[in-house]
Amino acid sequence: MKRLKAVLLIDDDETTNIINEMLITEMDVTEKLFQARNGKEAIDLLQGLLKQPAHFPELILLDVNMPVMDGFAFLEAYQEMDFPGKSSLKIVMLTTSLNPKDIEQAKNAGVTNYLTKPLLEETLYNILEEHIR
Repeated sequence: MKRLKAVLLIDDDETTNIINEMLITEMDVTEKLFQARNGKEAIDLLQGLLKQPAHFPELILLDVNMPVMDGFAFLEAYQEMDFPGKSSLKIVMLTTSLNPKDIEQAKNAGVTNYLTKPLLEETLYNILEEHIR
């Protein structure tokens, strides 16, 4: 399996981040792993990484419900960003929300996939096989 340059986890839940970090590290699917606790932190991080394209994420795992800037506000801000290779970056909603409105809104925002937590090895493998290859 091809290793990604970088993955960005955007979630305010520390336990979820630790578990996802352990899984991603154990599977050895990326060279770099970044974390942001809300959409604002993530946008700031991405803007900083534009100066270091070698470490720009190829996959973002995004929660819906977060303080400061939620997942949908992040997607709006992200759509305003312009950078080379943007079309190849995959964003997967990874959330506890089963709200049909959230699912529809994510689909309309161009999210690659909408999954419910927890992230499992098989799920991550399928994401990589289906969307990154």
